[in-house]
Amino acid sequence: MTRRLPQLIAGEFAPSATEQWIPVTDPATQEVLCEAPAATESELARAISSAQLAFESWREVPVSERARLMMRYQALLKERHEEIAKVLARETGKTFDDAKGDVWRGIEVVEQAANVPSLMMGETAENVARNIDTHSWIQPIGICAGITPFNFPAMIPLWMFPLAIACGNTFVLKPSEQDPMTPNLLAELFLEAGAPPDLLQVVHGGKAQVDALLVNPDIRAVSFVGSVAVGQHVYRTATDHLKRAQCFAGAKNHMVVMPDADPRQVVNALVGSACGAAGQRCMAISVAVFVGSARDCIESLTAAFAELRPGAWDDPEAAYGPQISPQAKARILDLIAKGKAEGATCRLDGSDCQVEGLPDGNWVGPTLFTDVTPEMSIYREEIFGPVLCCVCVDTLDEAIALVNASPYGNGTSIFTASGAAARRYQHRVEVGQVGINVPIPVPLPFFSFTGWKGSFYGDQHAYGKQAVRFYTETKTVTSRWFDEEAMAGPNLSIQLK
Repeated sequence: MTRRLPQLIAGEFAPSATEQWIPVTDPATQEVLCEAPAATESELARAISSAQLAFESWREVPVSERARLMMRYQALLKERHEEIAKVLARETGKTFDDAKGDVWRGIEVVEQAANVPSLMMGETAENVARNIDTHSWIQPIGICAGITPFNFPAMIPLWMFPLAIACGNTFVLKPSEQDPMTPNLLAELFLEAGAPPDLLQVVHGGKAQVDALLVNPDIRAVSFVGSVAVGQHVYRTATDHLKRAQCFAGAKNHMVVMPDADPRQVVNALVGSACGAAGQRCMAISVAVFVGSARDCIESLTAAFAELRPGAWDDPEAAYGPQISPQAKARILDLIAKGKAEGATCRLDGSDCQVEGLPDGNWVGPTLFTDVTPEMSIYREEIFGPVLCCVCVDTLDEAIALVNASPYGNGTSIFTASGAAARRYQHRVEVGQVGINVPIPVPLPFFSFTGWKGSFYGDQHAYGKQAVRFYTETKTVTSRWFDEEAMAGPNLSIQLK
């Protein structure tokens, strides 16, 4: 019998009473690994009620104790790093090295959560008026919810619940129904690290469960990572119900290549950033913009793409794994076909990719287009596969204008040996995260993940100082202590005297 995944509600992993079960499949074989429940209304209500009750006591726990919980948790995650990565690789199809990277980038955020005492320090000023002092406190807000995507089932949940909980909140996590085993394991280890049982709730399901979280009045803040359409829905629904929301959505990331860039570095960067994780990254480079003679490296880039071979997670020779689902593969193949029909030159076509011994896998081979224009579907839409579009322009200013015309602003990079060109690009480009000779500029967690434009809906970004502000309120206290001197009489103005 297929294993049925439990949910973490009120401190216990328990089977769901639902009649709706979602199969979780190995994307390389279509084998059903387990079934995830679609949480019932009563299960969601119980999870939220448990989180609310836990908040009343957890908010009073000293910040140093909350930090020590995160220290224990990050140590346990490091100890079980490979175990988590194997579960993750099996259900996502990622290569083992890529899966370990997914876990590690999450661990880095937990390490930052252990630094929460300094992140929650307020401000103080003495004698703002005569004998009057002002100081501010940073306080938790209540129950927070996280809705996470399939492509990073370790990293993105670890972006959210450790920092929210370290700030004194409780958390309800609704991970992707396509790879829920990894988040469940993260929750198991959180309890093993000594977390009080009700701080984290993990519920499973799809749109109905997401909508129930978005409209529940007890949830104060919602964090989301996923597609544009869903991100817009989550943001509108959450804010319509007077919640805070941070929603990280789609992308179309450009890498600008200047004529003075090192061709070997350019090729390596484009191969890794376009095809790593089978292109299923919101920070993947999907458009290469060659300035002037930089276009000369397209031939060697095409040859390097042709050498890549996808395969199973435990194949040490595999460059990347399968797409997450047959539906995702079909969408990519449709966009490749549109690219050809709309006039782009397909120099390398991965549509008919096969992997020996795994005929049912969701395989898409590395694909490279040239002669791409901004009107084409493959340029406008986020493909989310191992497909690179090449565009040629004459000047850096043209490249900047091209990037700035995009409705998205998640990440971009420039490869150049010129400090002046790099400085001009980083200053003028309208994108939240910029790499200079770095193809995927995902910040380390003492900074924040800062997508712009249609890649992000909200005000405060993920992890770093901005996330602490998202998960907390600021309370400002102005105080005066009277001595025995006579008072001068009532003050009828707003001015402090």
